[in-house]
Amino acid sequence: MKKKKSFDIIAKGGVTSPKGFKASGICAGIKKSGKDDMALIYSEVPALFSGAFTSCLFEAAPVTLCKERLASDSKFRAVIINSGNANACTGTPGYKNAQKMSEITAAELSVAPENVLVSSTGRIGVQLPMPVIKHGIKLAAAALSEKGGDKAAKAIMTTDTRPKESAVSIKINGKKVTIGGMTKGAGMIAPKLNVPHATMLTYITTDADIGKPLLRALMSEGVNRSFNCVTIDGDTSTNDTVLLIANGSSGVSIKKGTKEAALFAEALYFVMEDLAKQIVYDGEGMTKFVTVTVNNAASAKDAELCARSVASSLLCKTAWFGSDPNWGRVLAAAGYSGATFKPEKFSLDYDEKPVVRNGQDAGTPEKALAKLMKRPEFTVKIDLNAGKHSHTIWTNDISYEYVEINADYHT
Repeated sequence: MKKKKSFDIIAKGGVTSPKGFKASGICAGIKKSGKDDMALIYSEVPALFSGAFTSCLFEAAPVTLCKERLASDSKFRAVIINSGNANACTGTPGYKNAQKMSEITAAELSVAPENVLVSSTGRIGVQLPMPVIKHGIKLAAAALSEKGGDKAAKAIMTTDTRPKESAVSIKINGKKVTIGGMTKGAGMIAPKLNVPHATMLTYITTDADIGKPLLRALMSEGVNRSFNCVTIDGDTSTNDTVLLIANGSSGVSIKKGTKEAALFAEALYFVMEDLAKQIVYDGEGMTKFVTVTVNNAASAKDAELCARSVASSLLCKTAWFGSDPNWGRVLAAAGYSGATFKPEKFSLDYDEKPVVRNGQDAGTPEKALAKLMKRPEFTVKIDLNAGKHSHTIWTNDISYEYVEINADYHT
């Protein structure tokens, strides 16, 4: 029997669904297309936050700034986000421009600069057009609204085809607590996020009152259950960022180890997983959503190594695009993954169809497998028969359109 969810999904909800948050999305003029390219999220009261950031050594200037402010225990009041320019590989001028973005935003909102975070996404290696940025920040601050979440979600898009939002509410001691989020990302997605330590940008807000240690723990677990379980093309961006912000405006306090904390965590992880899957569904040029699940591995590390190797294999991903059952590609990717198992005990299924048993063809006709793989969603199920550990990665196929998008991309 399927367990009933302990939360309610909010239709068309997002970062402004929780109490005390406002947002906006405007066109500053960074993008040549004329589309909205700057977003602002604002908390009416000081809030605590936790963050997870890219593991790429070429981290963008705004990532460096956010990590410094997280380490200093600064409170959150706002995050200013621009799309169309990543402000990555821009040296000292780029870092100073990120600082300047926070200072201009702080002045517009009458808050301290150290309470403002910064994110950027777009083309790497290009300095920000600061006069345009300054004008955009003024417009974004003036446009802040309790209904501005959708506009903000649209403004942070680059190659995304649609905005990605999610929100839920739960009842704790008779009071309503809300969690909302937005994300962007369609390519250059294989986050490998560190806690704390294009591009995927994610912002999650809640009106719950949560202390820093619990907020950090929830972030760490949530990221590993969601954003670190997706891959589109195997590339980790310079700008990947996830922020979790709690402003306490609901009046409900969440304490570690309580039943209330477990309820909150379930709702939070739903939002994070929902946003992560939306990224894969909007993968550049994707035609199929593929779940790769590895069961009965000798260790958790082996399970992840095997799942990630198959989910990232270009040969597997192009075969999925062509509805080609070529299971030899799956076995090869599992074999070089670094996971420990005995090939003669390896089993593979595509959804309900047996493909490989004991390392050899299971006998299912190729036409039946090819028909199954024409589905818009299917699961690659691997059984290593080596232990009790499992891992799942959500991924997609690679199409001709993916190549076209990334060959032509300049923002």
